[in-house]
Amino acid sequence: MSAPPLFARMLDDAALFPPGDAPMAEALPRHRALRRGSRADYVGPFIVADAWLGDLEAALAREAERAGTPARTEAPLEVTVTVPGGPAGVGPALQRAGRMPGVRVVGAEVAAAPGEPSAGVLAAAAALTDHLPHGAHGHVEVPRAGDRSPAVAALAEAGHRAKFRTGGVRADAFPSEAELAAALAAAVAAGVPAKCTAGLHNAVRHTSAETGFEHHGFLNVLMAVDALLGGARAAQAESVLAERDGKSLAREAQGVLGDERRSRALRAAFTGFGTCSVDEPLEDLDALGLLPDDA
Repeated sequence: MSAPPLFARMLDDAALFPPGDAPMAEALPRHRALRRGSRADYVGPFIVADAWLGDLEAALAREAERAGTPARTEAPLEVTVTVPGGPAGVGPALQRAGRMPGVRVVGAEVAAAPGEPSAGVLAAAAALTDHLPHGAHGHVEVPRAGDRSPAVAALAEAGHRAKFRTGGVRADAFPSEAELAAALAAAVAAGVPAKCTAGLHNAVRHTSAETGFEHHGFLNVLMAVDALLGGARAAQAESVLAERDGKSLAREAQGVLGDERRSRALRAAFTGFGTCSVDEPLEDLDALGLLPDDA
C-alpha cells in the first residue's frame, strides 16, 4: 500500500537512539520487518551513529551466517550515518559504511564544527561534499545559538540540507515554539530542505505525562512549514507549532493531503524526522483519520 506523498518515507528509523535505545540485535530485524510490511512506504532509512558501525557490521555478518550463504537474502539496507563528533569523522564513517556488503548509504548527518556558526556549517558541508556517495543526501545540524539565518544561508550556498534538534533527554534540549519557528522560517526563506531530530514521537504538541517536557508535534511542524511556504511569517508559524487541538491540525492536513502538488512541495522543504518509534507516529495519524483506510 503506497503512502500518500505527504507522509511518504517521512519516518527515519532511529530506534537505536534515546529514549528508545534499542540494541542493534533488535533494531535491525525490526527495521527489516518494517521495510517488508504494509507500511513500508512511510519508513525512511535506518539511522546509525558512526560509533555503532561495528555493531552493524556484526549484525549483518550474523544475518549472512543464518542465511547459510554470504549472498544477501534481503533488499539492500538503506542507511544514514550520523557523525555527532563533527566534520573530521565524516570520511572514515562513510568509507566504513560503504564497504559493508548489502548496505546502501543514502545519507549522512554531521554536527557543525565548533566556533562561528556559519563557518562551522561550511566546514561540515565541505566534509559532506568530499565524502558523500553519489545520490546520497547530507544534513548539517545547525547550532541553536542566536539567529540561524546566516548559517542556513551558508548551507544553501554549499548545497546541503539542514537538521534541527527538537528534543532530547533534558528539558533544555527542546526548543521553544519561537525558536523552532525562526529556524524553519530561515530554511524556507533560503530554499534549504530541512529535517528534525528527537522528540517528535507524536503528531500534536503536548506535555509529556512522564517527564513534564513540552514536546513539539510532527504534524504541527508539517503545517508550520506549509504555512511558511504559503507566505506566512515566523510569528504565524509559531502559532501553528503551539496548536494542541489535534482535530484542528488534522483538518488543515486534510487540505494538504488532497493536493498532491502542495504535498510534494511541503515534503521537499521538510524531508522528515528521526524517531525511535515508527509505530507511535503512525498510530497518531491513524487516530486523527489521516491514513488511508487500507493502511
